[in-house]
Amino acid sequence: MAENLPYSTSAGTLEKMLDKIKTASEPDRFTQDFVSTKLSMKGGTAKACIPFLKKMGLVGSDGSPTDLYREYRNPKKSRLALGKAFRIVYDRLYEMNEYVHDADDAEVLGLIVECTGGEKTSAATKYTLGTFNMLRKHADFDGVEPEDEGDDAGQKPHTVEVPPPSHQLPVSLPQTQGKKGINLSYTINLNLPPTKDIEVFNAIFKSLKQHILDQ
Repeated sequence: MAENLPYSTSAGTLEKMLDKIKTASEPDRFTQDFVSTKLSMKGGTAKACIPFLKKMGLVGSDGSPTDLYREYRNPKKSRLALGKAFRIVYDRLYEMNEYVHDADDAEVLGLIVECTGGEKTSAATKYTLGTFNMLRKHADFDGVEPEDEGDDAGQKPHTVEVPPPSHQLPVSLPQTQGKKGINLSYTINLNLPPTKDIEVFNAIFKSLKQHILDQ
């Protein structure tokens, strides 16, 4: 089923607004008055950027800046925050290619056309690709994890918590029948490998039981 993808008809204006947000004080509400007065950006193209910021998750539906907006204003987190916003805007494309931010223009264009059902040469497709490229140019995707998309996205790999690297197993030696003796015990230190594969641990303890504990 074809789906619309958000885009800006003026990626340059959106780019300029994102740059100004980092230096301007945080407003109580991100409104047209704030854009025209505090960001000194007037006109219809600037006004049209406000809904796009909401789709990015930087501004709430009521116009209030979000935590992601505040993270974006932090110079040390700005590019990572934009990477998170990028994933929000293009979540549908990430369903089609989890590394879409690294794809070349031809592949991205193909995914846009496939997703939207639009024409390759249409204005909407052109604006979508232009907005996509502008945003990813300023974003950092290292360390940005995909959002949890629920069960419909498929089962996630099962992981097992790795126990501490060393376990002590007290073992008692059997007393020889008919003879006096003393009870001895010794301790086995197990250094387990750094793995999340439960079968590895099953094999280790099975071998331990067969060759040592059952003797």
